[in-house]
Amino acid sequence: MLKINPYRPGAGLMPPYLAGREADIQAVEQMFEALSMNIPTQSVIFSGLRGVGKTVLINRLQRSAEERGIFCKHIEVEERKDFISQIASCAQGFLRKISTRENLKYLIQKPLDAIKALVISFDPENSTFSLSMQEQELYRSTNLTQSLTDVFTALGEAAYEAETPICFFIDEIQYMKKQELGALIAAIHRSNQLGYPIMIVGAGLPKIYKMLSEEKSYSERLFMYKEIGSLSEEQAEKAITEPVRKLGAEYDEAAVKRIFGTTRGYPFFIQQLCQIVYENAEGSVITEEDVLRAEPEFYRVLDNGFFKVRYERCSDADKKFIFSMVRCGELPCTISNVAKNLHKRVSAISTMRAQLISKGIIYSEKHGELDFTVPEFDGFIRRHPDYKQWLKDQF
Repeated sequence: MLKINPYRPGAGLMPPYLAGREADIQAVEQMFEALSMNIPTQSVIFSGLRGVGKTVLINRLQRSAEERGIFCKHIEVEERKDFISQIASCAQGFLRKISTRENLKYLIQKPLDAIKALVISFDPENSTFSLSMQEQELYRSTNLTQSLTDVFTALGEAAYEAETPICFFIDEIQYMKKQELGALIAAIHRSNQLGYPIMIVGAGLPKIYKMLSEEKSYSERLFMYKEIGSLSEEQAEKAITEPVRKLGAEYDEAAVKRIFGTTRGYPFFIQQLCQIVYENAEGSVITEEDVLRAEPEFYRVLDNGFFKVRYERCSDADKKFIFSMVRCGELPCTISNVAKNLHKRVSAISTMRAQLISKGIIYSEKHGELDFTVPEFDGFIRRHPDYKQWLKDQF
């Protein structure tokens, strides 16, 4: 007989029960209510470690926005993919939507011209518009901030006239290039100043706060910042127990406590462990023994997937830096202690530190202190044979 497993570990997969985010959802939905009435509002930025459910949350919010008649587009920023081509494509999507209404066709030309100037000047592939060389020169610009601002204000004006507000959902913001991020902040800021109903809901790793503040001093007023962390024990209990309730199963108290202790309340880990526990449990009441039997497989799955894909992105020098962080014992660790474990000066390892931050493997929690963006990554490193060999060689 087929056993239905309700748990859904994965990148951005919506769990059957979204626990612990009710207050965040309600706060942003109130902003959507204002936007749906053509009233401009703050944009929102969520930050947090890998596996805390940032993507799940913004996907859930996108559904709420769409239910209120807001035009929505999702963008996932990638290290090797140009952001400008993505935002231009989303902007064109909005124009296509309002162009289907005969009385709104007059709104199209101004934002379309702005998009052309943006794409022709800053999209490396530049395959969106087929224009003559003379036309291309007419649209060409050298200022990304001005070009993107022109797009946002033209779109915002059209959105206001069409009574169709816009919300762009941007995931993995930390991968945006410095110039692109600065231009995006300036563009949404100017649109807000003009009273246009256009906003952003973004998500990224903890370093995005520093990135935003370094780009524009007014970014702290432009965005509502919210840090997304692990679930409390009460919230985690709901994430564990609610999905199986309708399937006639339940967890005893000891099993719930064990799962919370093992996963530390991180949503992805809860989904992964509970999927394995439920798959292998034989009775309708899941016990601590069921959890204990599942834990070795849980760690194997994480080590061969969630942790490994990030570890394999690192160069040999990166790995030595990571080993030195773990060797510190307690995290976050200071950059000076990492340098000490590497037998180098702090200045000599600054490039490696910057590369690992850029790759999204580590982040600076406080001034001079470093931690991993992936929960429990240090435990994975301690289990890894490369680390054990490095310890032998170094110490």
